Amino acid sequence: MWTVDGGQKSGSGTLVRTGVALAALLGEPLHIYNIRAKRENPGLRPQHLKAVEAAAALVKADLEGAEVGSREIFFRPK
Repeated sequence: MWTVDGGQKSGSGTLVRTGVALAALLGEPLHIYNIRAKRENPGLRPQHLKAVEAAAALVKADLEGAEVGSREIFFRPK
């Protein structure tokens, strides 16, 4: 399982979207924590949640912690 600290660098939602897309393409499980930690409103925003849910639907992934405001998710493609 890949583990990514979402508070690194700019700490933007790009890390969430890109990480989930790569995990889906490669079929690798992913754990992201500290999602958007440096932002005024940390955690998943609605647009990030939709991107994660769409990727999960495409690869029938198991999702844990995927809700607006969540600072940690687990994405496990099948």
